[in-house]
Amino acid sequence: MGLFDLEKHFAFYGAYHSNPINVLIHVLFVWPILFTSLVLFYFTPPLFSGFSFSHPVLVLNFGFLFAVVYALFYAAMDIKAGSFAAFLTLLAWVGASFVANTLGYSLAWKVVLAAQIFCWTGQFIGHGVFEKRAPALLDNLAQALLMAPFFVVLEVLQSSFGYEPYPGFHTRVTTRIEADIKKWQEKKLKKVS
Repeated sequence: MGLFDLEKHFAFYGAYHSNPINVLIHVLFVWPILFTSLVLFYFTPPLFSGFSFSHPVLVLNFGFLFAVVYALFYAAMDIKAGSFAAFLTLLAWVGASFVANTLGYSLAWKVVLAAQIFCWTGQFIGHGVFEKRAPALLDNLAQALLMAPFFVVLEVLQSSFGYEPYPGFHTRVTTRIEADIKKWQEKKLKKVS
């Protein structure tokens, strides 16, 4: 799978997210997971001790690095939707930094833990009850964690505005998703029989 092959990545992710209720659950919970992760990363030490950038809240630490890597990857995947997702990621880093600074570590980690448990539980329920398929992260953890926020954005843009990164993208991805789901169902049937 090519690192920047949007069609393949989206088809992989989409094969695990074909149920509309599960998709809605992910739309609601994926970005809060990213945001609260950035809150926790706020408390990591600065990456550049000799660097003169000083802001009372915005610290160039692992939270910043995490957000920049995600943002650059999204923008490289698709210039329009990816740049929008990159902007949201950097905005999440700024917001998470202010929330973390305001809460302080002793309260922030508790808020993050509660939010993460709630959001992850919701997603696992979405997969178990509605999708009836294990989450993508069990088959490809890095792909699922890195791509999920971008695919939620792409899913919303596609379903709300008919956005396609290029003409025919939706049709080609849908064909791949259907083929993957069919292959998974056949494999599941072989295990049962």
